[in-house]
Amino acid sequence: MLTVDFTRFPLAAGDRVLDLGCGAGRHAFECYRRGAQVVALDQNAEEIREVAKWFAAMKEAGEAPAGATATAMEGDALNLPFPDASFDVVIISEVMEHIPDDKGVLAEMVRVLKPGGRIAITVPRYGPEKVCWTLSDAYHEVEGGHIRIYKADELLGKIRGAGLKPYGTHHAHALHSPYWWLKCAFGVDNDKALPVRAYHKLLVWDIMKKPLATRVAEQLLNPVVGKSFVAYATKPHLPKAEA
Repeated sequence: MLTVDFTRFPLAAGDRVLDLGCGAGRHAFECYRRGAQVVALDQNAEEIREVAKWFAAMKEAGEAPAGATATAMEGDALNLPFPDASFDVVIISEVMEHIPDDKGVLAEMVRVLKPGGRIAITVPRYGPEKVCWTLSDAYHEVEGGHIRIYKADELLGKIRGAGLKPYGTHHAHALHSPYWWLKCAFGVDNDKALPVRAYHKLLVWDIMKKPLATRVAEQLLNPVVGKSFVAYATKPHLPKAEA
């Protein structure tokens, strides 16, 4: 399940891509399939080990084209272990809402991004996320949990403040919003509640089968209750020095 829309955020073969806070690796895997030179970075050592195993399995199965590369590594989003202007593309999906110093993370992403490079940022959307916070303190009052809810204008302002130029936004995963509302209503750790189990089965069926009816429904509902807000931005080229 991808949050970044690669028709709006296309990759070229050989692009150097950083998936920052890669988690289980969903976007990193897609970039690898598309021929990129991918670095998947996360502070969670266990997840990084699993991502590395999946990269190896994909290579063995021939899922990535010749020239594509993939590396999984531990790292700190506030102190990235890369020189300036190392990447053509940076993706950070559902991460910034967890980090106290979000401006610091943006600054690091801008530093390692090449001039003319592009960034995709996804965060929980304000409305659906606010419902979750209202229904359940346990949803967000956990170690490493969500510490803020972004309004779209707030996030775009921080993106501009970091020196980036936004060029597109959209919403995603409308069908997932009701699932999280149910989870919050019945208890975030209560997977046995009948409504939660039933809706989870629906989501699994939708992800596996991709039926036309739910695809159309989600596209229609995304502008209203899409679970994620997605923003794309570019790093401007430096002005040429006068002779």
